[in-house]
Amino acid sequence: MSASPTVTPERSSQVTRQHYPNYKIIVLNDDFNTFEHVAKCLVTYIPGMTPDRAWELTNQIHFEGQAIVWVGPLEQAELYHMQLGMEHLTMAPLEAA
Repeated sequence: MSASPTVTPERSSQVTRQHYPNYKIIVLNDDFNTFEHVAKCLVTYIPGMTPDRAWELTNQIHFEGQAIVWVGPLEQAELYHMQLGMEHLTMAPLEAA
């Protein structure tokens, strides 16, 4: 019985990099949080958030019903989402960006 030769598939020299997906934190409008509270929470918990940007997003939340307040890696998104939720902001579920 003769052994058949082993054929090794050719390896590709290209490396395909796969990036981790980003996630969106979306705050929803509600009837019980004040503008001041929402803006303060955004400045407190979202890195790099300025008071002016927080007020822009707070107005968007109020007038359009929601705003994406941060986009980034899942682990950080989960933390910021939880922190804003603990401040009683109305949060949409995390979703892939």
